[in-house]
Amino acid sequence: EVQMVESGGGLVKPGGSLRLSCAASGFTFEGYVAQWFRQAPGQERESIVIGHASGTGAWYAPSVKGRFTFSRDNAANSIHLQMNRLNPADTGVYYCYSSYKGTIGRGIQVTVSS
Repeated sequence: EVQMVESGGGLVKPGGSLRLSCAASGFTFEGYVAQWFRQAPGQERESIVIGHASGTGAWYAPSVKGRFTFSRDNAANSIHLQMNRLNPADTGVYYCYSSYKGTIGRGIQVTVSS
């Protein structure tokens, strides 16, 4: 079965950090575009990071550039999103995506609040 499962979300205070992970099964991330999306309450889904299929480099949305870092772990067949200096505007459900059959994870909640 092809699936992706996110982990690492939760509640964090403004200025804090979280590290999201997304583990794939039934396929490999390597060689495919990988993305992180997020959806804030009442808003449309926003693409925040796009990892190149080559495995090197990534595009970051202006809203997260300089604070978030995307990485791949091919050995563990997973991708990660290190999120620093979080603020309330980062609150939302975060999803991972692979261009392998357009697979999307179920999402995980991130809440930034004091």
